[in-house]
Amino acid sequence: MRDTRFAKLLLVFNAAVPLALLGWDAAHGNLGANPIEFVLRSTGTLALVFLILTLAVSPARRLLGLLWLTKLRRALGLISFAYACLHVSIYVVLDQGLNPLAIVGDALTRPFIFFGMAAFGFMVPLAWTSTDAAVRRMGKRWTLLHQKVVWIAVFAGVHYYLEVKADTAKPLVFIGLLALLIFWRFVMRDVKPRPR
Repeated sequence: MRDTRFAKLLLVFNAAVPLALLGWDAAHGNLGANPIEFVLRSTGTLALVFLILTLAVSPARRLLGLLWLTKLRRALGLISFAYACLHVSIYVVLDQGLNPLAIVGDALTRPFIFFGMAAFGFMVPLAWTSTDAAVRRMGKRWTLLHQKVVWIAVFAGVHYYLEVKADTAKPLVFIGLLALLIFWRFVMRDVKPRPR
């Protein structure tokens, strides 16, 4: 399998570009009338994009015959988690002012907050056990735990759909992609390719 160090470096560099652009816009006051909402939506969308790319590694590897793509999956997942951490941190600190009662009340009264918290809650143990040492230590339990990425996709898709109040076209595109990738994960991965 080929050396993927340069590919990983390129991936991390490109993943940081949207964050740099957000920082630039923030420094120049170009985040619109509601900057907190703008940054929340941007970081949430980026977390979802990289989650989709993480799930897309297996079908892409099989369809394109590029086995080395597997080595990028962990980096993609951690980038998704990093943007999710930023998304949640902005919500907790800037939107809710570090008020635990307000956060709990928000999660109980607004379903999209509840689903977002559930998605993030499932992400934390996956990110925590993403090291080689964790894989060796946990054995088969590691595989069972990381299959929970499907629930992250479901909760994140519902969170995004419920959060959008008017135009749901974009969330539906994301949900469609997630549904295809989940379908592949449970159905198509066991279908043997036709011999060429």
